[in-house]
Amino acid sequence: MGVGKGTIARALIKRTKRFGLDTDDLIESMENRKIKAIFETDGEAYFRKLEKKTAKWLEKNVKNAIISTGGGFFKVENLDRIGAVIYLKSSFDGILKRLKEHENADLKLAKRPLLTDENKARALFEERSSLYEAKADIIIDVENRSVNEITQDLITLLNLKEKKDKA
Repeated sequence: MGVGKGTIARALIKRTKRFGLDTDDLIESMENRKIKAIFETDGEAYFRKLEKKTAKWLEKNVKNAIISTGGGFFKVENLDRIGAVIYLKSSFDGILKRLKEHENADLKLAKRPLLTDENKARALFEERSSLYEAKADIIIDVENRSVNEITQDLITLLNLKEKKDKA
């Protein structure tokens, strides 16, 4: 949550010319409402059911794409059948710093309902860190690194072909 999954995914999409999907965007489209509203109205358990539904759809219908997921998506049962799992690793303080220093910091923080209570968010982070590592095919430290550095490392690690525009 807040580590830069979307930013890194967009950079990979641009450099590799692959299609990109964001699971939170898919869920918002399916529900015709924002994640925050889903949490407020129906709760986290309902949201997790939507993630499972999205994961099943991805497995069946999507190949060779860059998929950015929400922070809890790692719990879906079929994650390993969707594609390579990359854990963008950062400290909790690094994530908070990144979000607070963003030009749209208020928006970035507001759209993350699990970050409304910093102590609970920190506890969730601590609980999830080892679980993320256990699920990941690739772990890459993103703290204090540029998007370009991270993207280049991922292209190399995943053996993705970087497509140059011939213009």
